[in-house]
Parts: sequence; C-alpha cells; structure tokens
Amino acid sequence: MTQNTSGSRLFEATHLGPVPLPNRLVMAPLTRNRAAADGVPSALMATYYAQRASAGLIVAEATTPNAVGQTYANIPALYTDAHVAGWRRVTDAVRAAGGRMFVQVQHGGRVGHPDTSGLVPVAPSPVALPEPIHTPGGSRPAVVPRELGVDEIGATVADFAAAARRAVEAGFEGVEVHAANGYLIHQFLAKNTNLRADGYGGPVAHRIRFAVEVVRAVAEAIGPERVGVRISPGVGVNGIEEGDPEEIYPALVAALADQGLAYLHVVFADPEQALFQEIRKAWPGALIANPVLGWGGPLPADGGRAAGERLLAAGADLISLGRSFLANPDLVARLREGAALNAVRESGLMYTGGAEGYTDYPALPARV
Repeated sequence: MTQNTSGSRLFEATHLGPVPLPNRLVMAPLTRNRAAADGVPSALMATYYAQRASAGLIVAEATTPNAVGQTYANIPALYTDAHVAGWRRVTDAVRAAGGRMFVQVQHGGRVGHPDTSGLVPVAPSPVALPEPIHTPGGSRPAVVPRELGVDEIGATVADFAAAARRAVEAGFEGVEVHAANGYLIHQFLAKNTNLRADGYGGPVAHRIRFAVEVVRAVAEAIGPERVGVRISPGVGVNGIEEGDPEEIYPALVAALADQGLAYLHVVFADPEQALFQEIRKAWPGALIANPVLGWGGPLPADGGRAAGERLLAAGADLISLGRSFLANPDLVARLREGAALNAVRESGLMYTGGAEGYTDYPALPARV
C-alpha cells in the first residue's frame, strides 16, 4: 500500500469497512453525460475513471435505478443487464489500474422531463422545479411531477435495492445512496417539496421515513458495509428549501447510526458550522467531507488540499473532491508533490459527450 511521505493525513492509507484505501482522497461523483442514450456506460467512461484510479476511492457518477428517475440525457443507469455489462467494463478498467469504486444511485424525482425519459417525473408532492431543465431538445420549462402513491414509494425503495444488487454484480465495492442536492430523497426531506399529509410527510419523523427505508433496503440487499449515504444539509440546489435542517439531519443521522453503514458523505462541509460538528459527533462510522471550494467559481490553487486538511482536523475521515479530480487525473500525485494543477475547462465541455474536456486532461510527465 502507498506510503505517506508528505506529512499530510490526506495521503495516509486507511480502510473503509473491509476495503483498503491507499489514501484519504475520494473522487466525488460528477455528472458528465457520457453514457449512451439508453443509460449504458461507454468505453470512454472506462478510460476516464481508470485515469483517476489513484484516488483512495472513486464514487462513480449519479446512476438512475429506474426509467422514471432519469434526470438528464446520457445519464448512466442500473436497471438492465446491459447496464450491468457496461458498468462491468468500467470497474474492470479501474481495478486493473489499481482503483476501487462505489457507485452513486440517484433518483431525480421532480428533476426530470418527459422529453428526456418519456415519462412524467414523480415526486413526494406535485410541486414543479422552479427553473427550466435541460433536455435533449434544449432548455424546457419544468413539468409538474406526479405525486407518488404509497405503493409506488414501496416499489421505488425496491428499485434502489435492485440497483444496488446490480452494482455489486457490475463489480463495484459498494453503493452511495444519493439523499442530497435536491433529488428525490432530498425532496422527501424538504418542507417546500414534501407537502404530504400521510406517513411520509409533515413531522420530521415522517419526512425522513423514505430515506431510511431506502438505505435499509439497500443495506439488506448488499450488506451495510457496502453502503454509503450522501447528504447536503442546508444546500438549496434544485430549488430545495429544507426549512429545518438543524432538526431533520440530526434525526436522519440518528435513524441511520446503528445500521453499520460504510460511510456518511456530507456535501459542502464547513468545519466551523455547528450542524457539521453535531453530525460528526453523532455519526459513529466513517465520515466523508466535501469542502466548499467556491460554487461555480475558480478552484483554489491547491485544489482543495488545505480545506481538506482542515476538515480532517475537524473529525472527517476522508475528503471528497470533484472538479479537482475532473481536471487532474493524477490529482493525488500532484497534491502530494505540490505540483501545479490543470485548470478546469468548464465552458461547453462539461456535458458534451466527447473526449475533449473529459479524457484529454494531461498527467504529469512520468519520472525516469
């Protein structure tokens, strides 16, 4: 296993449950729209992830567990045998390069459109996304989603569990349940998107119920040591207004704390924030922290190393970085050596489907 010679805990070897990690740097899930139209991961995706296999852990991009959960065009999926075969090509390439992968399973909920999936999106309540959404035909006004019936909620929970089983079949070490960033599970947590009056809406205990049922079903399907959960307390992405993050997240963490899960992944973690500190104290297992590096702005020159070290000092176990890994396939080596980083080429290249701005970022020259 890689030895830490830099003096930073970021480069220490560790474990995530039964999975040995050569360092504490996690490649965060990043939607890149490089799958085929039917959700099958492409050969280009295998190249992209294998290039970044030096990360302690890669969490592969948001992957839909069923057709109605699709968010955007060319998003990967995990509900057919073809999806499994496509992902197997990716995990084989990463493993051959020495890496390890979880996959993030995400249902978009109201963040979807019939022009993309062919289906009316579903959600806790019929509350539309407040902004337009990108579809294969361009930007379109969001549609009002159809409210999920209780039987459909149970079926959706089962779809998450089935996708998790397929993920293991596809060669992933585990699954990250996406309960963040304004997608379906987060929509159940938030007051402005969950207007239900049944056992899945209203008080905190009811609004966390869907999240808890999904996580427990996935853990039963593949083992809790293979399951992580991603949350984004106080982050208003995709029109989310939680209303009571200081109440909903301690309750959710308490409900999941005894499940023996692999990790909890906190998005835009702030070591000075009282809620982050409370979550760290309440969570008994591994905590992955994703630092705030400027939403949509330029990355710091160190790619997030200093922010990551502050979070480790505040109790995080692993640090996830997104755009830094996107632009630097050899990010771990660059951070360890203090080498300059590639700049992210965002304009027009993030979601275009080709190699440019995806697999053509250069690595440092090989040492002779």
